[in-house]
Amino acid sequence: QVHLEESGGGLVQTGGSLRLSCATPGRTISDFTMGWFRQAPGREREFVASIVWSGYSTYYGDSVLGRFTISRDNAKNTVNLQMNSLKPEDTAVYYCHAENILSRREFWGQGTQVTVSS
Repeated sequence: QVHLEESGGGLVQTGGSLRLSCATPGRTISDFTMGWFRQAPGREREFVASIVWSGYSTYYGDSVLGRFTISRDNAKNTVNLQMNSLKPEDTAVYYCHAENILSRREFWGQGTQVTVSS
């Protein structure tokens, strides 16, 4: 079992920045692909970004490419999502996601709210 704890959400104005963090207390993440998804009211959960176990490859959803940056620190068992140039359409609950590279088992955090005001 992997417990994911998100933090860093909040309210920000259009054009502002936020940094989300996901921690896995007591559990290494070096054997997981880590990522972020988001879900806005009335919409399906959407892929935001992911990063492979080594950190050498990252992937982004089209809507955040060039504005968001995902990073990880395996020594600290944390994954971060730096969000810049935020738009009202980025408003959603953001979920941390972990997928074991061998078993493909998936884990989700409880989510953190991000609200971008216009």
